[in-house]
Amino acid sequence: MKFVAFERKAEGTGASRRLRNIGKTPGIVYGGSGQPQLIELDHNALWHALKKEAFHSSILDMELAGNTAKVLLRDVQYHPYRQQVQHIDFQRVEANTRLHMKVPVHYKNAEESEAVKLEHCLVNPVVTELDISCLPADLPEFIEIDLSGLKKGTSLHLNDITLPKGVKAVTHGKPNPVLVSVVVAAAEESAADAAAGAETAAAAPAADAKAAPAAKGGKEAAAKPAAKAPAAKK
Repeated sequence: MKFVAFERKAEGTGASRRLRNIGKTPGIVYGGSGQPQLIELDHNALWHALKKEAFHSSILDMELAGNTAKVLLRDVQYHPYRQQVQHIDFQRVEANTRLHMKVPVHYKNAEESEAVKLEHCLVNPVVTELDISCLPADLPEFIEIDLSGLKKGTSLHLNDITLPKGVKAVTHGKPNPVLVSVVVAAAEESAADAAAGAETAAAAPAADAKAAPAAKGGKEAAAKPAAKAPAAKK
């Protein structure tokens, strides 16, 4: 993606406020071999660009003073309640320097998996973006993960997927985090409980029926008088 920035000479709170009042957004570009540089951008164009996922996770072409530089979006500050971008930061990108950033994760084919199609389970994404490290040329716009192999009672971990070429995941001390979990739907659990309850209810009368004759026999035996012992002969 490409955007146009302009040099900003004035700095400070008052200067930034005046820029916002005329539809501009103050910003800064830093990193690489150059010095930090103050910039300003058209707010409306920036606002619409920020709605696109690629603007947050791709290398951008910034046109500034007739030159084009490769940059990454690093920080955006929004107004607490207005639809207004208060400030924006970009970092210069150098071809031989590894990047460390987060990229979105796109899941697909969950509805084709055995867990969903046959077992009627729910697929719960635990991770929606991955922290990665790579060279600028290898930076993916997003990482796509196929969920068609999910089964009931399983989870998808980081080691279960193949990352794009040249991309390494940064896990921050968690060597194999869970990306997606599979859970049984509440309706399925309720149906299973209801079936178990029905089986228990059906088994109860049968048990009572078996116990009844035994109880009857016991009562009859208790009601029958005991036989008299024969009198002793003199």
